[in-house]
Amino acid sequence: MTQPDLEPQTEATEPREADWAVLAEFEDVDSLLHAAQAVRDRGFTRWDCHTPFPVHHLDGAMGMRPTRLPWLVLGAGMTGALLGVFFQLYTMATEVEHLPSILQGYKMIISGKPYMSGPAYVPITFELTILLSSLTAFGGMLMMNRLPWLYNPLFKSARFRRVTDDRFFVVIRTDDPVFEDEKTIEMLKGLDAVSVEAVTETVLDED
Repeated sequence: MTQPDLEPQTEATEPREADWAVLAEFEDVDSLLHAAQAVRDRGFTRWDCHTPFPVHHLDGAMGMRPTRLPWLVLGAGMTGALLGVFFQLYTMATEVEHLPSILQGYKMIISGKPYMSGPAYVPITFELTILLSSLTAFGGMLMMNRLPWLYNPLFKSARFRRVTDDRFFVVIRTDDPVFEDEKTIEMLKGLDAVSVEAVTETVLDED
């Protein structure tokens, strides 16, 4: 009698700590801006700065490009305006032959006004413009910032807790194409960092 093939068992996994980033601490804004410019000039692409308050010129020091979000909001607003005008024209000023009644527009006579009345269409057009613009701004901001991110390996660092008080940090990810353990650490130490430490995250290894 032929025995049926048994399904392969799922391999067990064991958690371990793996390097995720290098965290450098700085005491003041000038040191942070200098470090950000140096990291940018070295060609790093997966890194970030963390500060207790907004720092002027930090975006330029990091080499950040202008966000595309305003263009997305503009497109959404124009789409909302066009949809508002279209639906009002179709439902209140258009009759299409050979369409079922459920899909048919209906010319509405209101106080003898013309069917295509621009002032009457302003409220709905305005509301749809604002609605789609605001939803795009909110949703686009979340997606472009990869939010919500409920956990960050930086939370493990005791030093990083001062980022909401009086310290400034530069974080360089270990998966950055330019990252090299010793060279990156030495570079950060040479930028007058108060401390440089490795940040780890828990990963699962297959047996």
